[in-house]
Amino acid sequence: MRNPDLQANPSASELIRRTPPLLYRWLGDRIFALLVTMFGLLLMGLAISLAVVLYREGEAAITTFGFFGFLTGTSWDPAITLSFGTLPFLIGTIVTSVAALVLSFLPAIAVAIFSAEYAPRWLAHLIDAMVDLIAAVPSVVVGIWGIFVFAPWMRERFYMPIYLWAAENQPDLLPILGSPIGYGMTTATIVLALMIVPFTAALSRDAIRLVPASQREAAWALGATRWEVIRMAVLPYARGGIIAGAILSFGRAIGETMAVAMLIGNKNTLPFNLFGPAATMPSVIINEFREAVENLHLASLMAIGFYLFLISLIVNLVAAYIQRKMMVSGGRSV
Repeated sequence: MRNPDLQANPSASELIRRTPPLLYRWLGDRIFALLVTMFGLLLMGLAISLAVVLYREGEAAITTFGFFGFLTGTSWDPAITLSFGTLPFLIGTIVTSVAALVLSFLPAIAVAIFSAEYAPRWLAHLIDAMVDLIAAVPSVVVGIWGIFVFAPWMRERFYMPIYLWAAENQPDLLPILGSPIGYGMTTATIVLALMIVPFTAALSRDAIRLVPASQREAAWALGATRWEVIRMAVLPYARGGIIAGAILSFGRAIGETMAVAMLIGNKNTLPFNLFGPAATMPSVIINEFREAVENLHLASLMAIGFYLFLISLIVNLVAAYIQRKMMVSGGRSV
């Protein structure tokens, strides 16, 4: 009968006996390395094939209007002239995404700091669960809430009072404000900001919790207050993950489709105004894809998808670069 003490504390000879033969270990390492390499190459191949398919399907529009001419064109007429330019959609995408990121960044960081540093354990678990739950809500559900609840509330509480005040006191502001119908760029931007708060908060929370305890203990030993510990020891160490999370949330905002398409009003011309309708690159694709009967119209929508793919790729590469440049190793930036 085997000695239980030997099983609990095996000797060197027992460990050697239990170790698989060298051939099996070598073969297992090679198989694992091969599988990991295959999956990595598969993901790269899928991304490249996606870009190739989008470019081929949209090549007719890119060739007709030019690679940059298609981006800078302002006319979108699929019915009469068959002229297609994506500048209104490009500007709408950039404005809504940047504004949503600006609106959501500080609230998301505040939620992350409170959950990671201030909240009791039970409350932190509850906040984390709610943040993850909100992030998992389908965008179409958020869009329905925006249509029936948020947009009417914004129209009655904010847009109409501001519009009536401007009509009486500052008529010159009316073209800038636009029609206060409730469905437009401002409404879509606010809802988009609400949608990306959980992503920024979750990624920032994880980055803050990964800060070593020695960073905090060193600041406490120097007599720092709790806020000083967070400001001088925690946030600088976690800044790479926080910034990368914000940029990845920005990429999420760029590609958001259903909620934005349901609330932005879908106006295909420039200029935009504050309360009036606008359009984004994903919204025009989802709104017109089923109605595209002309080959050039369908190719133009596929070309928009190709440019949207490029923009998302650039955003993710920038996020990875910033995270690498702002990582902290041994108390110093690398």
